[in-house]
Amino acid sequence: MKIEANSPEDYINKLPEDRKIAISKLRNIILKNMPKGLEEGISYNTIGFYVPHSIYPKGYHCDTSLPLPFINLASQKNFIALYHSGIYAKKELYDWFVKEYPKHCKYKIDMGKSCIRFKKTNDIPYDLIKELLNKMSTEEWIDIYEKKIK
Repeated sequence: MKIEANSPEDYINKLPEDRKIAISKLRNIILKNMPKGLEEGISYNTIGFYVPHSIYPKGYHCDTSLPLPFINLASQKNFIALYHSGIYAKKELYDWFVKEYPKHCKYKIDMGKSCIRFKKTNDIPYDLIKELLNKMSTEEWIDIYEKKIK
């Protein structure tokens, strides 16, 4: 489900009503709890939270004109997706999240390497997402990223 948007607000406004509510709530949680230094915008046709060039001038190694991505939020065809690069890059964080998930959600976890899929908008573990956002700083993300790409 590709959404052409110029801003996070524009992205949300183009969603079906049930998705608007869930994405808006997730976005607000991210904005209130994201690591210091991140900026929000449209990234990869999703709502993105990234390390700006002012903090990490090298940018994303695949395209250095882009800032370093960290978190993305998307409405896909059959689910809402939260992409968290830290979960992919730090095994301890991934393991913590997988262990905690059943304590916050009655449905089985549906995850890829960095993608957490929420098929039921009425059972998104918002408190767990808040905890996740407080587990990695921007500086730690940059350090991990630098080590992984070398």
